[in-house]
Amino acid sequence: MIMAGIDGGSRAIKVVLLDTASDTVLASGSCDQGVRQEALAVELLDRLLAGIGRSQSDVASIVATGYARHRIGIAQRAITEITCHAVGVRREIPGAMTILEMGGQDSKLIRLDGDGLVRDFSMNDRCAAGTGRFLEVVATRLEVCLQDLGPLAEGSRSPANISSTCVVFAESEIIGLLAGGVCREDIVAGVQRSMAQRIAGMAAGNPEEPIVFTGGVALVTGMKAALESALGKPLTPAPDPLMTGALGAAILAGRMKE
Repeated sequence: MIMAGIDGGSRAIKVVLLDTASDTVLASGSCDQGVRQEALAVELLDRLLAGIGRSQSDVASIVATGYARHRIGIAQRAITEITCHAVGVRREIPGAMTILEMGGQDSKLIRLDGDGLVRDFSMNDRCAAGTGRFLEVVATRLEVCLQDLGPLAEGSRSPANISSTCVVFAESEIIGLLAGGVCREDIVAGVQRSMAQRIAGMAAGNPEEPIVFTGGVALVTGMKAALESALGKPLTPAPDPLMTGALGAAILAGRMKE
Protein backbone atom coordinates (compact mmCIF):
# COMPACT_ATOMS: atom_id res chain seq x y z
CA MET A 1 0.00 0.00 0.00
CA ILE A 2 1.12 3.54 -0.70
CA MET A 3 1.17 5.99 2.20
CA ALA A 4 1.86 9.71 1.99
CA GLY A 5 3.47 12.00 4.52
CA ILE A 6 3.12 15.75 4.02
CA ASP A 7 5.30 18.12 6.04
CA GLY A 8 3.91 21.65 5.78
CA GLY A 9 7.00 23.38 7.10
CA SER A 10 7.49 27.09 7.68
CA ARG A 11 9.76 27.53 4.65
CA ALA A 12 8.98 24.50 2.46
CA ILE A 13 6.43 21.75 1.90
CA LYS A 14 7.80 18.23 1.73
CA VAL A 15 6.07 15.02 0.60
CA VAL A 16 7.18 11.40 0.92
CA LEU A 17 5.43 8.44 -0.73
CA LEU A 18 6.11 5.17 1.08
CA ASP A 19 5.32 1.59 0.02
CA THR A 20 4.69 -0.09 3.36
CA ALA A 21 4.75 -3.60 1.89
CA SER A 22 8.41 -3.26 0.92
CA ASP A 23 9.27 -0.37 3.29
CA THR A 24 10.50 1.55 0.26
CA VAL A 25 10.36 5.28 -0.40
CA LEU A 26 8.79 5.50 -3.86
CA ALA A 27 9.22 9.25 -4.29
CA SER A 28 9.91 12.41 -2.36
CA GLY A 29 10.08 16.11 -3.13
CA SER A 30 9.70 19.63 -1.83
CA CYS A 31 8.48 23.05 -2.90
CA ASP A 32 8.54 26.53 -1.38
CA GLN A 33 5.84 27.31 1.18
CA GLY A 34 3.25 29.98 0.34
CA VAL A 35 -0.19 31.34 1.18
CA ARG A 36 -1.96 28.52 -0.74
CA GLN A 37 -0.69 25.89 1.64
CA GLU A 38 -3.07 23.04 0.86
CA ALA A 39 -3.08 23.74 -2.89
CA LEU A 40 0.73 23.66 -2.97
CA ALA A 41 0.78 20.42 -0.98
CA VAL A 42 -1.76 18.78 -3.29
CA GLU A 43 0.10 19.94 -6.40
CA LEU A 44 3.35 18.47 -5.08
CA LEU A 45 1.64 15.23 -4.06
CA ASP A 46 0.00 14.83 -7.49
CA ARG A 47 3.28 15.58 -9.26
CA LEU A 48 5.13 12.91 -7.29
CA LEU A 49 2.34 10.38 -7.82
CA ALA A 50 2.30 11.07 -11.55
CA GLY A 51 6.03 10.45 -11.61
CA ILE A 52 5.49 6.85 -10.48
CA GLY A 53 2.37 6.34 -12.60
CA ARG A 54 -0.10 6.63 -9.74
CA SER A 55 -2.86 8.98 -8.55
CA GLN A 56 -4.44 10.00 -5.24
CA SER A 57 -6.84 7.05 -5.50
CA ASP A 58 -3.85 4.75 -5.02
CA VAL A 59 -2.90 6.36 -1.68
CA ALA A 60 -4.28 4.42 1.27
CA SER A 61 -3.63 7.05 3.96
CA ILE A 62 -2.16 10.54 4.35
CA VAL A 63 -0.71 12.11 7.51
CA ALA A 64 0.20 15.80 7.69
CA THR A 65 2.76 17.38 10.00
CA GLY A 66 4.57 20.70 10.42
CA TYR A 67 3.30 24.23 10.92
CA ALA A 68 0.59 23.91 8.27
CA ARG A 69 -0.58 20.42 9.22
CA HIS A 70 -4.08 21.58 10.18
CA ARG A 71 -4.45 23.40 6.84
CA ILE A 72 -3.97 20.25 4.75
CA GLY A 73 -7.50 18.92 4.46
CA ILE A 74 -6.68 15.87 2.32
CA ALA A 75 -4.84 14.30 5.27
CA GLN A 76 -6.73 11.84 7.45
CA ARG A 77 -4.75 12.92 10.50
CA ALA A 78 -2.41 15.70 11.66
CA ILE A 79 0.52 14.76 13.92
CA THR A 80 3.14 17.07 15.46
CA GLU A 81 6.53 17.37 13.81
CA ILE A 82 8.19 16.29 17.09
CA THR A 83 6.64 12.83 16.82
CA CYS A 84 7.13 12.59 13.04
CA HIS A 85 10.81 13.51 13.21
CA ALA A 86 11.34 10.89 15.91
CA VAL A 87 9.72 8.19 13.80
CA GLY A 88 11.47 9.25 10.60
CA VAL A 89 14.92 9.47 12.17
CA ARG A 90 14.56 6.13 13.96
CA ARG A 91 13.63 4.47 10.67
CA GLU A 92 16.83 5.78 9.08
CA ILE A 93 19.12 5.48 12.12
CA PRO A 94 17.58 2.89 14.50
CA GLY A 95 19.90 3.61 17.44
CA ALA A 96 19.32 7.37 17.54
CA MET A 97 18.82 8.73 21.05
CA THR A 98 18.87 12.50 20.43
CA ILE A 99 17.62 14.46 17.43
CA LEU A 100 18.81 17.94 16.60
CA GLU A 101 16.37 19.38 14.05
CA MET A 102 17.13 22.83 12.68
CA GLY A 103 14.45 24.19 10.39
CA GLY A 104 13.46 27.44 8.78
CA GLN A 105 11.84 29.10 11.79
CA ASP A 106 12.70 26.99 14.82
CA SER A 107 15.22 24.50 16.17
CA LYS A 108 14.42 21.48 18.32
CA LEU A 109 16.42 19.12 20.49
CA ILE A 110 14.42 15.91 20.88
CA ARG A 111 15.39 13.22 23.38
CA LEU A 112 14.23 9.65 22.77
CA ASP A 113 13.91 6.63 25.03
CA GLY A 114 15.15 3.14 24.22
CA ASP A 115 12.01 2.37 22.23
CA GLY A 116 12.36 5.47 20.07
CA LEU A 117 9.53 7.34 21.77
CA VAL A 118 9.85 11.04 22.58
CA ARG A 119 11.03 11.46 26.16
CA ASP A 120 11.21 15.27 26.14
CA PHE A 121 12.26 18.12 23.90
CA SER A 122 13.47 21.71 23.88
CA MET A 123 12.57 24.26 21.24
CA ASN A 124 13.94 27.61 20.14
CA ASP A 125 10.82 29.28 18.73
CA ARG A 126 11.07 32.84 20.08
CA CYS A 127 13.73 34.16 17.73
CA ALA A 128 15.05 33.12 14.32
CA ALA A 129 18.71 33.60 15.33
CA GLY A 130 19.21 29.85 15.76
CA THR A 131 17.41 28.77 12.57
CA GLY A 132 17.63 28.57 8.82
CA ARG A 133 15.95 31.95 8.49
CA PHE A 134 19.00 33.57 10.10
CA LEU A 135 21.23 31.98 7.46
CA GLU A 136 18.94 33.30 4.73
CA VAL A 137 19.23 36.81 6.17
CA VAL A 138 23.02 36.48 6.36
CA ALA A 139 23.24 35.25 2.76
CA THR A 140 21.14 38.17 1.54
CA ARG A 141 23.18 40.71 3.49
CA LEU A 142 26.47 39.25 2.22
CA GLU A 143 25.11 39.01 -1.35
CA VAL A 144 25.79 35.29 -1.74
CA CYS A 145 23.64 32.21 -2.32
CA LEU A 146 22.62 30.18 0.72
CA GLN A 147 24.60 27.18 -0.50
CA ASP A 148 27.74 29.32 -0.68
CA LEU A 149 27.79 30.06 3.06
CA GLY A 150 29.49 26.79 3.96
CA PRO A 151 32.42 27.20 1.54
CA LEU A 152 32.84 30.80 2.73
CA ALA A 153 33.03 29.70 6.37
CA GLU A 154 35.71 27.15 5.48
CA GLY A 155 37.96 30.02 4.38
CA SER A 156 37.76 31.82 7.73
CA ARG A 157 40.92 32.42 9.74
CA SER A 158 39.36 34.36 12.62
CA PRO A 159 35.59 33.90 13.12
CA ALA A 160 33.84 37.16 14.01
CA ASN A 161 32.15 37.54 17.37
CA ILE A 162 28.36 37.65 16.84
CA SER A 163 26.91 38.43 20.26
CA SER A 164 23.31 39.39 19.47
CA THR A 165 20.61 36.84 20.31
CA CYS A 166 18.01 38.41 17.99
CA VAL A 167 18.21 38.08 14.22
CA VAL A 168 17.32 41.75 13.71
CA PHE A 169 20.08 42.96 16.02
CA ALA A 170 22.47 40.36 14.64
CA GLU A 171 21.89 41.69 11.14
CA SER A 172 22.76 45.17 12.37
CA GLU A 173 25.86 43.71 13.99
CA ILE A 174 26.86 42.13 10.66
CA ILE A 175 26.41 45.48 8.90
CA GLY A 176 28.77 47.02 11.44
CA LEU A 177 31.33 44.26 10.93
CA LEU A 178 31.26 44.77 7.17
CA ALA A 179 31.71 48.50 7.64
CA GLY A 180 34.68 47.74 9.88
CA GLY A 181 36.36 45.70 7.16
CA VAL A 182 35.70 42.20 8.52
CA CYS A 183 35.71 39.74 5.63
CA ARG A 184 32.67 37.67 4.68
CA GLU A 185 34.45 34.41 5.50
CA ASP A 186 34.97 35.43 9.14
CA ILE A 187 31.41 36.75 9.43
CA VAL A 188 29.85 33.50 8.20
CA ALA A 189 32.07 31.41 10.47
CA GLY A 190 31.08 33.66 13.38
CA VAL A 191 27.39 33.27 12.56
CA GLN A 192 27.69 29.49 12.45
CA ARG A 193 29.55 29.45 15.76
CA SER A 194 26.93 31.74 17.34
CA MET A 195 24.08 29.51 16.14
CA ALA A 196 25.83 26.41 17.43
CA GLN A 197 26.38 27.98 20.84
CA ARG A 198 22.67 28.82 21.09
CA ILE A 199 21.78 25.21 20.35
CA ALA A 200 24.32 23.94 22.89
CA GLY A 201 22.69 26.18 25.48
CA MET A 202 19.30 24.78 24.55
CA ALA A 203 20.64 21.25 25.09
CA ALA A 204 21.08 22.18 28.76
CA GLY A 205 23.14 19.22 29.79
CA ASN A 206 24.50 16.05 28.25
CA PRO A 207 22.57 14.92 25.13
CA GLU A 208 22.75 11.17 24.74
CA GLU A 209 24.51 9.74 21.71
CA PRO A 210 23.97 8.93 18.90
CA ILE A 211 22.87 12.49 18.05
CA VAL A 212 21.25 12.81 14.63
CA PHE A 213 21.36 16.15 12.81
CA THR A 214 18.35 16.81 10.59
CA GLY A 215 16.30 19.65 9.09
CA GLY A 216 17.19 22.01 6.26
CA VAL A 217 20.11 23.60 8.13
CA ALA A 218 21.84 20.20 8.14
CA LEU A 219 22.39 20.73 4.41
CA VAL A 220 24.53 23.83 5.04
CA THR A 221 28.18 22.81 5.14
CA GLY A 222 30.03 23.93 8.21
CA MET A 223 27.06 23.72 10.58
CA LYS A 224 27.79 20.12 11.58
CA ALA A 225 31.37 20.96 12.56
CA ALA A 226 30.25 24.11 14.42
CA LEU A 227 27.66 22.15 16.39
CA GLU A 228 30.07 19.34 17.20
CA SER A 229 32.52 21.90 18.57
CA ALA A 230 29.85 23.59 20.68
CA LEU A 231 28.33 20.34 21.98
CA GLY A 232 31.63 18.49 22.38
CA LYS A 233 30.03 15.43 20.76
CA PRO A 234 29.83 13.93 17.27
CA LEU A 235 26.71 14.34 15.13
CA THR A 236 25.36 11.89 12.56
CA PRO A 237 23.63 13.63 9.64
CA ALA A 238 20.31 12.14 8.61
CA PRO A 239 20.49 10.54 5.13
CA ASP A 240 17.94 13.04 3.77
CA PRO A 241 17.68 15.82 6.38
CA LEU A 242 14.91 17.75 4.63
CA MET A 243 12.56 14.76 4.48
CA THR A 244 12.66 13.12 7.91
CA GLY A 245 9.44 14.75 9.12
CA ALA A 246 7.50 13.79 6.00
CA LEU A 247 9.00 10.29 6.14
CA GLY A 248 7.85 9.88 9.73
CA ALA A 249 4.38 11.09 8.75
CA ALA A 250 4.21 8.50 5.96
CA ILE A 251 5.27 5.74 8.37
CA LEU A 252 2.61 6.80 10.86
CA ALA A 253 0.05 6.84 8.04
CA GLY A 254 0.92 3.18 7.46
CA ARG A 255 0.53 2.34 11.15
CA MET A 256 -2.97 3.79 11.05
CA LYS A 257 -3.86 1.10 8.50
CA GLU A 258 -2.42 -1.81 10.44
